[in-house]
Amino acid sequence: MKKDLLKRIITSIILLSLLIIINFSNQLIFISSILILGLLINFEVNNIFSRLSKTQFQKKKLHTKIINFKFLVLHFISFYYVFFIFCNFSYEIHRFEGPIFYLYLISICFFTDIGGYVFGKIIGGPKLTKISPNKTISGTIGSFIFCIVPFILFLNLGYLDLEVNLNDIVFFLLVSLVSQLGDLFISYLKRKAKIKDTGKILPGHGGILDRVDGIIFAVPFSYFLLKLI
Repeated sequence: MKKDLLKRIITSIILLSLLIIINFSNQLIFISSILILGLLINFEVNNIFSRLSKTQFQKKKLHTKIINFKFLVLHFISFYYVFFIFCNFSYEIHRFEGPIFYLYLISICFFTDIGGYVFGKIIGGPKLTKISPNKTISGTIGSFIFCIVPFILFLNLGYLDLEVNLNDIVFFLLVSLVSQLGDLFISYLKRKAKIKDTGKILPGHGGILDRVDGIIFAVPFSYFLLKLI
């Protein structure tokens, strides 16, 4: 467990460092990086749906044409969501709110994931849901505790107009919540497809989607949340 945790922390640090470099580069590099990320996500989503088509759909004894149609619809939805919602809203937030705010937003998701993993592995305890057997109540609590860290850091650094008020606190808590729900949703798909990880490219994490599953839901949610508050 210690080795996995160490790998996860090191990978997170490397990814966060890479994000910082990309985040503070020019718009062309940022957009290109987001689109490449979108391609990698869709590639791994393709693996999930391919497995689903061989397991869940076939269990229901569906006709091959129906299976292919469902498969095509799922692909279209995922492709549209990743590129036209996640990538577009990432660009919009980065452009109008600035790279520092975008880094703050992604950091909330990063720390949410790390907090859930640390508390879940060290404390353990009752399971959160049958959707993902590895998720625990203590992990959820840890996620909410750790998501406070970026707020404290950016608040003290003074780079953002953050304050200890209801709006700012509700913002990072809701972003953390949606990030966790996104993680659960992808975990549900992986369980249905009978796979542990979406890939093996990231040591301690699995695939790209395993690492950004919460982010791809938290970013669009944040875009609409910013419009409200």
